[in-house]
Amino acid sequence: MAYHSLESIAAYCREHGASFYEAVLADDREERDTTAEESLSRMAVLWNTMKETDASYDAALRSPSGLSGGQGARMEVYGKQGGGYCGSFMNKVMQAALKTAESNACMRRIVAAPTAGSCGVMPAVLIPAAKEWGFSDQKMIESLYVAAGIGQVAAERAYIAGASGGCQAEIGVASAMAAGALVYLKDGTPEQICDAAAIAIKSLLGLVCDPVAGLVEVPCVKRNVLGAVNALTSADMALAGIRSFVPADQVLDAMKEVGDKMDSSLKETGAGGLAASRAAKELRVVH
Repeated sequence: MAYHSLESIAAYCREHGASFYEAVLADDREERDTTAEESLSRMAVLWNTMKETDASYDAALRSPSGLSGGQGARMEVYGKQGGGYCGSFMNKVMQAALKTAESNACMRRIVAAPTAGSCGVMPAVLIPAAKEWGFSDQKMIESLYVAAGIGQVAAERAYIAGASGGCQAEIGVASAMAAGALVYLKDGTPEQICDAAAIAIKSLLGLVCDPVAGLVEVPCVKRNVLGAVNALTSADMALAGIRSFVPADQVLDAMKEVGDKMDSSLKETGAGGLAASRAAKELRVVH
């Protein structure tokens, strides 16, 4: 990968008069020695898979543990009843996050973005946004390149795995990727994309990975909702011209520092945090 920082992507954009998406596409073509058409075709498969997972959600399915399933449908019913503080669009985001994350727990096909445990964040914001604002499939595919660029830099400078850096590395990075993609969809600048990513990760800095019963279900599924909502607020702040006082790359470096200092019991071991609660221990015995 040619880019070792988000600033270097923004710098490429300034130097070449390119969009963030174009900068990441150019890097992908060089790294994989492929054509733009081939690269775009591969990304289209991911976008279509996200949509198919959402559309084919089965509320009757339950995970082998019995801890996941049906929650996305509950949120959908709640929204149709007119309840809720968050409004119609946010309800759709929440239900989409639950549906994809539950589909992962139920062993259905998902797109790891950047991981399976955080797979619900990006489709949760992108699919409702495409429907709400009528973005074309081409525009949505372009936004995935923006997200990919953010994710690649995060993986290189810090982590994307909960076992390495806590849930800040999974839901946090997924939220940053989604926030950057949302800014791109609204024609934000590369600098605003970086600010959105920075704000998203800062807001989730220090989030531990403490899966109950050792399964990527509780609290993981609901944290996908948190990551999606955080992405929306981060994108809106960036689009409003609100800057991150700490540059995105330094935020990623801080995330790595926090992850390095995080106790091992709080990194996907199922030994600390919520996983060590009495209720969690009882669930571990049952399941």
